Amino acid sequence: MARRAEEAGWKLADHPRLGKGKVVGVVVLDGWGEAPPDPFNCIHVADTPTLDALKKGSPERWRLIKAHGTAVGLPTDDDMGNSEVGHNALGAGQIYAQGAKLVDMALASGKIYEGEGFKYIQKSFETGTLHLIGLLSDGGVHSRIDQLQQLLLKGASEHGAKRIRVHILTDGRDVLDGSSVTFLETLENDLAKLQEMGVDARIASGGGRMYVTMDRYENDWQVVKRGWDAQVLGEAPHKFQNALEAVKKLREGPKANDQYLPPFVIVDESGKPVGPILDGDAVVTFNFRADRMVMLAKALECENFDKFDRVRFPKIRYAGMLQYDGELKLPSHYLVAPPEIERTSGEYLANNGIHTYACSETVKFGHVTFFWNGNRSGYFNPNLEKYEEIPSDTGIPFNIQPKMKAREVAEKARDAILSNKFDQVRVNIANGDMVGHTGDLEATIIGCKAADEAVKIILDAVEQVGGIFVVTADHGNAEDMVKRDKSGKPIRDRNGNVQPLTSHTLNPVPIAIGGPGLASGARFREDLQDAGLANVAATVMNLHGFEAPNHYEPTLIEVSAAPYLKS
Repeated sequence: MARRAEEAGWKLADHPRLGKGKVVGVVVLDGWGEAPPDPFNCIHVADTPTLDALKKGSPERWRLIKAHGTAVGLPTDDDMGNSEVGHNALGAGQIYAQGAKLVDMALASGKIYEGEGFKYIQKSFETGTLHLIGLLSDGGVHSRIDQLQQLLLKGASEHGAKRIRVHILTDGRDVLDGSSVTFLETLENDLAKLQEMGVDARIASGGGRMYVTMDRYENDWQVVKRGWDAQVLGEAPHKFQNALEAVKKLREGPKANDQYLPPFVIVDESGKPVGPILDGDAVVTFNFRADRMVMLAKALECENFDKFDRVRFPKIRYAGMLQYDGELKLPSHYLVAPPEIERTSGEYLANNGIHTYACSETVKFGHVTFFWNGNRSGYFNPNLEKYEEIPSDTGIPFNIQPKMKAREVAEKARDAILSNKFDQVRVNIANGDMVGHTGDLEATIIGCKAADEAVKIILDAVEQVGGIFVVTADHGNAEDMVKRDKSGKPIRDRNGNVQPLTSHTLNPVPIAIGGPGLASGARFREDLQDAGLANVAATVMNLHGFEAPNHYEPTLIEVSAAPYLKS
């Protein structure tokens, strides 16, 4: 293997001051940013002695890094990071153009209309309907409304689409709850302009993202089925003749919000749905982020499908905005080619004999495996790797069980570390993000405490075997749980209640290194003030005793020739 790795350019040079043979525990705290102390900073409020000790105990081994914007390949520093691009950067060691930026580039150049994916769906424009399914939002995490306007409305109509139906999913998670009404008004105006130009363009169905269509990691197929029934079959418990009326009316229900809006269909005067998906139609899922579109892509494309009764399986031309799973080639047609993430740290380490264990619960399992490995399913070397998924609780809101599976994941990691079978043990602890997305402060505080307890279990195991640890995060969330005005003050409603923030943030995230196996002279460098998540891969390679490849973002650590002494 060593000779093959060297011949293929995979052989890593030995680090001159850091030895091999120490197990490295890598912990990613999902949604764990750094913000000033505040009553709405759930990480600050929560009892987190383990993370507090890392922050206060060894300042030369704790620092902040960027996890949003250009640091993770997004268009601007106004763009929030997310778990997918965050884990891509953590595992790849390089910054690749991601999601929205890829689509922006394809739109700016016009190449999107020249690609095989667009030409494929275009064949249905003459006699069929173009259906557009996705998140109606400007959050920039899963989709952007301006791309929908430019590409799929204006662009499609200019390239021959005569009949267009939009199936909206309301957000309220990456953007403010209630903003769906504004987005919908914008979309209705655009559709009206197309109608004036002779294009039959209408909204056909809708629903909230967390209740309709946008499930992930096969956690709850009923979410996808609700979308299928509305979008494909034209069936839903709520029927309206106007989409704006539908959203406003459904938001009046008890505990109703954009995220959990029930499914609805738009019908004509006779009660007939205006836009079910039929044979000969074209379908585009216009989300650029993969995780919450893969399940629908399977339902739309796979002949042998048994997750729910589709009733009808229309013969359509389907394309994703991007290809959502490169390993499974799903979907087989797409409008914008995904980033070709090559030579990830996982592949390098596998080619240098490193045994790796990776684990998380269902909702983040793909992040610590698929996204970490450059949007690649499966193993690089099954003889050297083991990936283990802990099933998430199905159908139970995360704020009802905010501890989630943190302890179970930590115990699996502990066992893997103590087994002495693995050189790297990598986990994702999901509480800060998943509970934070609910907007429930008390639950998020409990979730943060559970995450801290999980970290302690892992660090204790690292201590026991004389290993090294790296604790970091992929983006912010739980550290700021309230909507704020321009001055930074919490926004309150007319009753004086604060409005919870459910989205990710633009805050930096921490990274800490330590453990008995860490060389005494190892510390964070002071010359990389703009370092981000992509710098972590080279750092981890160093801790395994290797120099990182020259094309990687530089390592965060340096090792003094003499043992490092605290001042």
